Amino acid sequence: MRGLHADTGYLLYRLGLRSGQLFNTFLQESGLRLRHYAVLRFLATSEGALQRELSARLGYDPSAIVGLVDDLEKQGFAERRPAPDDRRSRIVVLTESGRAFLRDTDEAGQRVTGELVGPLDAAERESLHALLLKIAADGLN
Repeated sequence: MRGLHADTGYLLYRLGLRSGQLFNTFLQESGLRLRHYAVLRFLATSEGALQRELSARLGYDPSAIVGLVDDLEKQGFAERRPAPDDRRSRIVVLTESGRAFLRDTDEAGQRVTGELVGPLDAAERESLHALLLKIAADGLN
């Protein structure tokens, strides 16, 4: 009989939980959670996004996106604006305060990741990242 740690899926699940715990601890004093951080990181790479696009790209339920964006607006990190090509739609954009928050948290976020992959050398870290991207490619498009 195989043990739990022989199952790669279980190991990925456990590492995902650990990653979430570490990121949420690091974000705790800002009042944000990993889901907020993911929205901000996504917005940092775009000129804005419809809420339904955020939901699809991040894999969050559309109703969760509404609450996350509400929270980010209250913090001044994001705002809803009329979509340039359809005034009936609203896009979510990162504010300058949101960009500053991400800049200020880059080092801490890298430390969290460093803690997760601490046992690996630099080449192994690069390989792990490449392999995870390959596995996740379907969900990241």
